[in-house]
Amino acid sequence: MQSKIAEINHTLDFTVAIPTWNGAERLPQVLERLLTQRGVENLNWEVIVIDNNSSDRTAEVVSNYQTKFTQFPLHYVLEPQQGLAFARLRAVNAAKGEFLAFLDDDNLPADDWVIQSFQFGKEHPRAGAWSGQIHGDFEVNPPENFSRIQAFLAIREHGQQAYIFDANNLKLPPGAALVIRKQVWLESVPNQLVFKGRIGKLMVSGEDTEVLLYIYKAGWEIWYNPAMHIAHQIPHWRLERNYLLKIARSCGLCIFQLRLINAKKWHSPIILLKTIFGNIRRLFHHLIKYKNTLNSDIIALVEFNFYLASLLSPVYSLIFYANKLFSKDIHLTHE
Repeated sequence: MQSKIAEINHTLDFTVAIPTWNGAERLPQVLERLLTQRGVENLNWEVIVIDNNSSDRTAEVVSNYQTKFTQFPLHYVLEPQQGLAFARLRAVNAAKGEFLAFLDDDNLPADDWVIQSFQFGKEHPRAGAWSGQIHGDFEVNPPENFSRIQAFLAIREHGQQAYIFDANNLKLPPGAALVIRKQVWLESVPNQLVFKGRIGKLMVSGEDTEVLLYIYKAGWEIWYNPAMHIAHQIPHWRLERNYLLKIARSCGLCIFQLRLINAKKWHSPIILLKTIFGNIRRLFHHLIKYKNTLNSDIIALVEFNFYLASLLSPVYSLIFYANKLFSKDIHLTHE
C-alpha cells in the first residue's frame, strides 16, 4: 500500500481546505493567519474555500482576498449540496496537494501550523491522518469542570507526546484541523457516507469519525501531533444549555452505527448488547452520583444526554436503514 501511494505524482505538496457556510464574518481571520505562516518558503501549497451553499457575502470575501494571495493561490469552490460531508468530499476532489488539511472557518492556526502539519506527514509515512492540539478561544468563560465535555466542541489538549489514536474505541480526533493523505482518502473512503453533518434540525454528528474509521480499516494509522496548534473560537451561544445538550445528543446518536463500520457481521449482536447495557449502566451510575444536582449541573446533564443518546443510537440506526429501504422502494416503484 505504501509503495502505491509513493508512486502517485501530486501537483502540490499541501492543500488547506476551509469548508464554510455563511462564514463571511469569520473567514477573514482564518485567511489572515494563513497569509502569515512561517517556514513555508519552499512549500508548494494552496488554500481552497469550499462554500457550502452560503447566502451571505462569502464569495465576495474570498474574491477580495485572492489579490492578497501572491505567494500561493487562494481558490473558491461552490458546493451546493448542504452538509459538511459533501463540502469535504468536494475539497478532496479539488485539492492538488499530497496532504490535505481541513480548517473550519472558526479555526485560527498558529503561525507554524502548516509547516508542522506537512513535516509530520513526511516523518510518519504510515500516518493516513493526523491532528494536533485544539485550544478553546472562548468569548465568555466556560462553566466549571468544562474540560469534562470540551471534546463535544472539538477541543483537544492531549499533552506534549505524540501517539496513535485508539480507533477501536472510537477515540479519534475531530475533522476540524485534521490532515490526511489525499490518496488515502480516495482509496479508503466511500463517496456515500452514512453521516452527512449536522444539517438544519437534523443534529447528528459522526461524519468525521466515519471517515477516519475507513482510513483505519484500510490499514493506516491516525496520529496526534502536539506541535500543531489551533485556536477554536467559541462564541457565547455555544456554551448555552440548549446548544450543549443538542451537541451531546448528536454525538451520541451515531455511536452504534460507527461501531459497526470495522466490525464483522457476526459481531453486530454483541455490539448491540454492549451499547444497550453499557449505557444503561452509565446512566444508572450517573443518576446515583448526581441525583440531587442533575438539572442544575450543566456538565453532568450534558454527559447524561450523551449516554442517553448513545443508548438510543441503535434505534437511530434502525430508522436510518428503514428510511433508506423505503426511499429505494419508492425509487423502484417510479421506475
